[in-house]
Amino acid sequence: MDIRIGVQNTAREVALESNDSPTDVNTKVAAAIKDGSLLTLTDDKGRTVMVPGDKIAYVEVGVPTSGKVGFAN
Repeated sequence: MDIRIGVQNTAREVALESNDSPTDVNTKVAAAIKDGSLLTLTDDKGRTVMVPGDKIAYVEVGVPTSGKVGFAN
């Protein structure tokens, strides 16, 4: 699924694709914002993305992606 995170005072957003369910992502985002802790997500290639919960401006959680066409990295 496609996830986009807006960070306060930053022009660019953090974008990643994850294999986590939308429910899991929403739970992690809500906890990070509430506690001011780090939001830690892992993308579909195994890389870890961390964003401070108190700096999150918005989070967009897209639909699960399937069957991409093109070259694999």
